[in-house]
Amino acid sequence: MRFGYLRDPLFVACVLTYFVNRWVFKAVWPSGFVHSHLNDLICIPFWVPPMLWAQRRLGLRDTDGPPRAAEVVIPLALWSWVFEVYLPTTGILGDLCVSDHLDVLYYAVGAFGAAVFWTWWYRR
Repeated sequence: MRFGYLRDPLFVACVLTYFVNRWVFKAVWPSGFVHSHLNDLICIPFWVPPMLWAQRRLGLRDTDGPPRAAEVVIPLALWSWVFEVYLPTTGILGDLCVSDHLDVLYYAVGAFGAAVFWTWWYRR
């Protein structure tokens, strides 16, 4: 089955979740999971489909199948390192990038959940 890229149901759900979190949940709850970790949880399923769509359009991806393991694991490792190791030590984004090992845990949980969903949803 062909991967939906920007029409993938998990991607669409993550986009909706992001905006509901930004404009509703954070207004209702002044602190906690919605402020600290919900965006980390949806990070991989939010960013992988547009990344793969761009790669496909540029001819860097040779298939329209669901994301392969490396297409999920590489962004997980790269974004974990950039946002939790590199940027917090540089001060480039000031106080916006703070190293938090729990963020990496939520990136990984989101990546695992996305991989399971995509394997199930796009099964032959």
